[in-house]
Amino acid sequence: MANNVVHWEVTGKDGPALHEFFANLFDWDVSTDNPMNYGVVAADPDGGAGIGGGIGQTFDGSAGHVTFYVGVDDVTAALEKAVRLGGAILMPETNVMEGVTIGHFADPEGHVIGLVKNEPM
Repeated sequence: MANNVVHWEVTGKDGPALHEFFANLFDWDVSTDNPMNYGVVAADPDGGAGIGGGIGQTFDGSAGHVTFYVGVDDVTAALEKAVRLGGAILMPETNVMEGVTIGHFADPEGHVIGLVKNEPM
C-alpha cells in the first residue's frame, strides 16, 4: 500500500467522557498528558497489528466524528486530488502541533477522511 492508515480518531462533545468510555470498553490506556487533553492511545506495545489513535473533544460543539488518517507526503496536494476526484476539503492543511500537520476531506458520499503529513523519523 502506497499510503498507509497511520492513525484513527473519535471526537465528540465530551472528550473526558469518551476517554473513560473507550478506556473501560477496550481496556485501553488513554493518556491525556498533553496541552490539548487529547486522549492518546498508543499502538500495540507488543508489536501487534494495531495502530495508535486518539480520542478528543470537538472545539466547535459539533457532534464529532469517527475517522481514520492516511499518511501522505503532501497534505495540500492530496486534498486537491480528493477534490478533483469528487471530494470536498473540510479542513485545509493545518499544523495542529509541532511535527503534526493534518487536513480533512469528505469523500463523494460525505465520509470524513483525515490526512497526516509523513514526517521523517
